[in-house]
Amino acid sequence: MLITARSYAEYAAMFDLDELPARILDCCAGGSSFAAEANRAGAETVAVDPVYSLPEDELADALRQAVRDTHRINADHAGEFVWTWYGSPAERDEMRAEAAEAFLADKRRRPERYVAAALPDLPFESGRFDLALCSHLLFTWAGQFGPTWHVEALRELLRVCAGEVRVFPLVLQGTGRPVEFLPEVLEQLDARSEVREVNYELQRGANQMLVLSKRG
Repeated sequence: MLITARSYAEYAAMFDLDELPARILDCCAGGSSFAAEANRAGAETVAVDPVYSLPEDELADALRQAVRDTHRINADHAGEFVWTWYGSPAERDEMRAEAAEAFLADKRRRPERYVAAALPDLPFESGRFDLALCSHLLFTWAGQFGPTWHVEALRELLRVCAGEVRVFPLVLQGTGRPVEFLPEVLEQLDARSEVREVNYELQRGANQMLVLSKRG
């Protein structure tokens, strides 16, 4: 089980976050420390991931193992990654390890911030959030989830969000290839869409996010 622990700094770069709105959804958040740090900054932030149903010890073990596994994966596929933003693999690993521990500590203190659920069915009322963020799930795993699932998942994020939905990245995990059905998915959404380049790249070619908002 690979549960990624990304930091607030990574989220800020991936999603081009200059200022935080009042209410944020992070879906699927994994072991990210974003919710912990965003709440400390004054933004009411809820993290969602099905792994939150795991017992605390099992989740902690899986998360710490994932930090180690990610290091091995990057070493095995070194040519597929760009280290300009992080500086080096070691600096990335240190950032992720710190984020994992911050997440675990915050989840113990404030479990209500961490909801066990999964797209395309979220347990929130319509318009509950001002901004919804989705990192490394939509489009990343297009080899496992097809266009119909993506349409349903994005409609659900638009339903629970009164403002913008931001999705990063827009390439396939492993290969870095563009997702062929992205235009097809966007055509089926009743939403404004923009593909925006961001100042972050780890997997080569993965430096764009999708920004969606309701029409009208």
